[in-house]
Amino acid sequence: MSIDPVEQKTWLDRCLAGDRNSQRKLYESFYGKMLGVCLRYAKDMDQAKDMLQDGFIKVFNSLDRFNHNGSLEGWIRRIMVNTAIDHIRRDKRSLVLSQSEELIDQGMDLEDDPHEEDEEEISLTMTHVVEAMQHLSPGYKAVFNLYVMEDMTHKEIAETLGISEGTSKSNLAKAKKKLKQILLNS
Repeated sequence: MSIDPVEQKTWLDRCLAGDRNSQRKLYESFYGKMLGVCLRYAKDMDQAKDMLQDGFIKVFNSLDRFNHNGSLEGWIRRIMVNTAIDHIRRDKRSLVLSQSEELIDQGMDLEDDPHEEDEEEISLTMTHVVEAMQHLSPGYKAVFNLYVMEDMTHKEIAETLGISEGTSKSNLAKAKKKLKQILLNS
């Protein structure tokens, strides 16, 4: 969404003054994109909507801290990502593989075989990828999103999620492998 900076400041000032129409306009303007961000981290649509709702509460509570130097969309997106990470942190167990997942994953190699013969060319849309990501465990999904979508290092991911760098690397490799399997089988 590109708005003239002067118009954007006026619009945000109205939001800060409690103008419900301006607040609704802000919410509606970014709802779709931010729901997509939350869906990348959530296990389902209900959890994504919870993340989105919490994120917009944070946006409205901290609008006075938006400095108008960067993009409003980028600022809101960062709040949504942080809110999603907060949701994931609340359920620490989701970051650790369950014993059954560990047993299943022990049969998987972490590195793809460069000589694999079954490489298929597939046509993917973002919808396909997001749907496939919904089948990943919360730990895999969180690490995949932070590494691939948010461009964080394994060290940053480890600090953010409270896991080791090794766990971050392992979860990323396993997430990629599982995503590939899901996408090739769909």
